[in-house]
Amino acid sequence: MKIGIVLHIQSVLIMFIGLFQIFPLMFSIYYKGNDIYPFIYSIILTVITSAIIHLSTRRYRSKEIKIRESFAIVTFGWVTAALFATIPFLIHSYMSGYPQTGAINNFTDAYFEMMSGFTTTGSSILKDIEALPKGLLFWRSLTHWLGGMGIILLAVAILPALGVGGMQLYQAEVPGPITDKIAPRISETAKILWGVYVLFTVSETILLMLGGMDLFDALCHTFGSVATGGFSTKNLSIGHYNSVYIDVVVIIFMFLSGANFTIHYRFLSGNRKAYFRDKEFLFYTGIIVATSALLMFDNLYKNFNGDFLNSIRYTVFQSVSIMTTTGYGVGIHEKSTYHFGVWSSFAQFLFIILMISGGSAGSTGGGVKSLRVFVALKFVYNEIIKFIYPRHIKLIRIGKDVIPEGIILSTLGFIMIHILITGIATLIMNYLESDLVTSFSSVVTTLNNVGPGLGKVGPADNFSSISTPGKWILTLCMLLGRLELYSVIILFVPVAWRKN
Repeated sequence: MKIGIVLHIQSVLIMFIGLFQIFPLMFSIYYKGNDIYPFIYSIILTVITSAIIHLSTRRYRSKEIKIRESFAIVTFGWVTAALFATIPFLIHSYMSGYPQTGAINNFTDAYFEMMSGFTTTGSSILKDIEALPKGLLFWRSLTHWLGGMGIILLAVAILPALGVGGMQLYQAEVPGPITDKIAPRISETAKILWGVYVLFTVSETILLMLGGMDLFDALCHTFGSVATGGFSTKNLSIGHYNSVYIDVVVIIFMFLSGANFTIHYRFLSGNRKAYFRDKEFLFYTGIIVATSALLMFDNLYKNFNGDFLNSIRYTVFQSVSIMTTTGYGVGIHEKSTYHFGVWSSFAQFLFIILMISGGSAGSTGGGVKSLRVFVALKFVYNEIIKFIYPRHIKLIRIGKDVIPEGIILSTLGFIMIHILITGIATLIMNYLESDLVTSFSSVVTTLNNVGPGLGKVGPADNFSSISTPGKWILTLCMLLGRLELYSVIILFVPVAWRKN
């Protein structure tokens, strides 16, 4: 592996992180917050660091990016992005005098929060979100937006220089067992996907402003929706607004963002049957509809006391929020009966299943992905048929397309590794926290990039009570989940570090 190539691309990503901090700085100046200088210092430090690394590795600019370097670039890119994103929080804490209520007062918490942001997990250690100044809140939400479609994919879209080896970077970062290539050049594909992403962002922002939000809150909640992240500027999340209109707008964009963005592009390009012809989209939609119906009838008499309209409103919202791994909540006050932390054990078990299943391949959602679940179920059904008819040969199809054996084996392998990591991480967390419900749900929610869990990390609580070692374990789970295990695990294989 050529480390120089990896470091050279890292310098570009670090520059991105520094320049994007200009946007929260603008909000800091507008709201006259005490986070103006932390952002100024952070931008200067980040840009200078980027320039030093870039100049010292410039001889690697024209080198070919091979598969091993691509995995390292993607993995270290996310690690580095989260690292430099912590700087404004740490400087703000230092300049404000710490420990400070509601602020992020140490590196572990800052890194946990930023990794949660970039991986669109949405888990938080903040006890009082609204205590943070506006600039830091905006930066916190902006990390969602950057991570949703992928910071590496953004680099590929913006910088043609990364076109060499761009396909390897694209495949290493974009989630899903099958990576769609819309245009002949991978940089064009990246631009198209980001174009749809920006269109959704602008559309939801306008709709939320029409619902009464100001530009700041509309942007932050849009970032959380289209990136399926879940960070909010309010302690009560979306429930703060208690608005049916806002709930519906957020539901629509969470649902759209949990679907494959390639389908959106095809629909917008004139293929009006794109959604109906895509089996994964129909499967993804069917799970949400079926789960919402089950939860509605379960909650109608157990929690909502026969309140039919609220039963529909809250169960659909939470089903879409969890299935797409957004993690937004409604009615999450600790005394409310509307947050899923106090729903029945039946409902909570369904949510665990939704967390693991996740959104579609090629979406901003996390989880195992609906396509993998669909393929696995098809495989199981096919094996049952073989027991009944041993000589019967039945190919596994999705629609009219035959699924190659390699994809099937890769899917089953991924699911097995996912189960193994869930088990090991839960075992470690249970040793650290001595609470099985909290330990298991914290691993499931971070590994699948959802946000809230159960127990001490439920929707009415946060991750501040988790021990420092536990936070680092969960931070690793977030990274593993966002990069779909392989990109990170491959770096622990000795052969990946041997010289070419």
